[in-house]
Amino acid sequence: MAETIRNDLAIYDQVAARWWDESIPWVRTLRSMVPGRFRLFDPIMAAEGGWTGRDVLDLGCAGGFMTEALAERGARATGIDPAAHAIDAARAHAQSSGLSIRYDVGVGEALPYADASFDAVVCVDVLEHVADLAAVLAEAARVLRPGGMFLFDTINRNPLAAFAVVTMAENVLGLLPKGAHDPALFIRPSELRVRLAAAGFAPGRITGFGPQWIDLKGRLRFGALPLTAIIYLGSARKTG
Repeated sequence: MAETIRNDLAIYDQVAARWWDESIPWVRTLRSMVPGRFRLFDPIMAAEGGWTGRDVLDLGCAGGFMTEALAERGARATGIDPAAHAIDAARAHAQSSGLSIRYDVGVGEALPYADASFDAVVCVDVLEHVADLAAVLAEAARVLRPGGMFLFDTINRNPLAAFAVVTMAENVLGLLPKGAHDPALFIRPSELRVRLAAAGFAPGRITGFGPQWIDLKGRLRFGALPLTAIIYLGSARKTG
């Protein structure tokens, strides 16, 4: 039996043609996470004057679930991802939905944007996949305007998170694709706070995040959880 490739980012291009058609269970899971994230991100941005009219980058946008939600909130949304086919799917869906969104192919370690281009950078389900975490955070800080917000979620590094995300969500339940994650790349909150500060951010409050209930259609609904042991979500402000 072939060994599973870990942190296999090719999966996003492989399913790009069906990203928006609800036919792939794990993609539905990713889409189901979006409203829960915004229940936590919206109050943070409301304190900053809201999303409307703000330049916002969705860093690691895949097929555009978060990016479209940003545009629907009135943001001038830009999405970037290394998965070219997923970006093609995102562009096509935005056009068919009448949304004005800029999409680019690229990586977080070398963003193709000028300094101080954005009021906020959203980075969800990304930091635990990148090749160089310090470089990604430095680039996010570079493209943010002074006082800009970095909004994120990622996965804690510990045996419980590895069991929940890889053993259960990937291998047993199929909520995530096999090989999507490498537990060695997961990030402890204390480590991320240090990395954020080194990149020029003032880290804010961190909260647990995950499934809270299942709706009548059998879909997981996500939101804040009291423990940060598995997924955690937070924000940081650019200090410079």
